[in-house]
Amino acid sequence: MNARGWLTLALLVFCTSAMAAQGGDDVLAHGARDGDAPAWSVAVASPAGWTRDCCMYAKAIGVDAVLYQGEWTGKPDRVMVLNTWPRKLATLADEVAADRKQYLQRDAKGKATDLRIGNPHMPCAGVVYQGSDRIDDVVVFCDPGQASGIRLSWSMSFADGDATLHPLLDAFMQVATNTRYERYVEPKK
Repeated sequence: MNARGWLTLALLVFCTSAMAAQGGDDVLAHGARDGDAPAWSVAVASPAGWTRDCCMYAKAIGVDAVLYQGEWTGKPDRVMVLNTWPRKLATLADEVAADRKQYLQRDAKGKATDLRIGNPHMPCAGVVYQGSDRIDDVVVFCDPGQASGIRLSWSMSFADGDATLHPLLDAFMQVATNTRYERYVEPKK
C-alpha cells in the first residue's frame, strides 16, 4: 500500500475511536458577539507535546488558533489550524462541498476523499486532500448549531510520505473529535 493509501486507512481508523478530552480549562480561542451570533469559544485539550497559540502566531497568519510542536517556523506543514467564520451556507455538507470544489479548481489533478468524524459534541465532516504537489491536507468542518452563528474547521498539511504521519494524524484526530463549542462569557475583572 502506498503512503496515500496508508493516510486514508489511518484516518479512517482514528475516526472510529475518539479519544477522551482531558479536563481543565481548555478554551483555546474565543470571539466577540457579532450581530445575532453570541460570543463564542472553542475548547479542546491539546495533545501532549503540542503548543497552543491563539494570540501571537495565529493572529499573525489570520486564523483563530494554532497547535504546533517544537519551535514556530511560520510554515503551515504539521501545524493544526483552527478557523471560525459566520454561518453563511445552509448545511455542513454545503460547507464541505464548497471547500472541495474550490480545492479541485485550484488543483485539477488533486484527489479528495471524504472522512467520517465521530465528534460527540457536534456534527463534523472531514476531507483528505491529496495534492498533485505532493502536499496532503486533512480538513475537518464542524457545525456547533444554528444558535452559535458560526461554523469552524481544523486543518493540517503535511508532505506525502511524511515519516511522522501516524502520530501527526493521531494527534489531529484527537483534537478534531474532542473540540467543543461553548458560548463565551467574558471573565470578570
